[in-house]
Amino acid sequence: MPQPKHVHALNIPVPEPDDLSPETRKYWEICREKLGMVPNVIAAYSFDDAKLNGFTTMYNEMMLGPSGLSKLEREMIAVAVSSVNRCYYCLTAHGAQVREISGDAELGEMLVMNYRAADLEPRHRAMLDFAVKLTERPHDILEEDRQALRDVGFSDHDIWDIGTVASFFNMSNRMAAAIDMMPNPDYHGMAR
Repeated sequence: MPQPKHVHALNIPVPEPDDLSPETRKYWEICREKLGMVPNVIAAYSFDDAKLNGFTTMYNEMMLGPSGLSKLEREMIAVAVSSVNRCYYCLTAHGAQVREISGDAELGEMLVMNYRAADLEPRHRAMLDFAVKLTERPHDILEEDRQALRDVGFSDHDIWDIGTVASFFNMSNRMAAAIDMMPNPDYHGMAR
């Protein structure tokens, strides 16, 4: 099992595959089977099983678990938040996911550059407006912002999920910047 290439600039080495715990090795194998690669974010966290487990448990629950939000909507939030934060890793990785899930390369690129330029339905516009406001000015979130989401069909549980995904990617973007995490080269050519 080859080790991922440049993952980060910190002096925290990515373990060699033979040095991974059995649980982490299995996770890497699942990634390779499903994605054809080990995402560099997984490789970066692999130096510490507890940190990797915390990250992947939260990610898998928010991005893949049951929700009133579709997988595409969650990826759209990830990209809009990452655009505000200028997170190269997440814009590359999750921009590729938006392109792949939507089948619309132009949508993926617009969300990376400026979601406001995209021709979005009112539901998605309100969702991304909320996620971006929560990213830029969380202290300005008011009941009227939550009501705007209800007005386009989101439930209170959905609003929780929008907030959770936006908050997770704000944290993830900051960790990527902190360690100079680089996206896997594979993401650049996906769904183009």
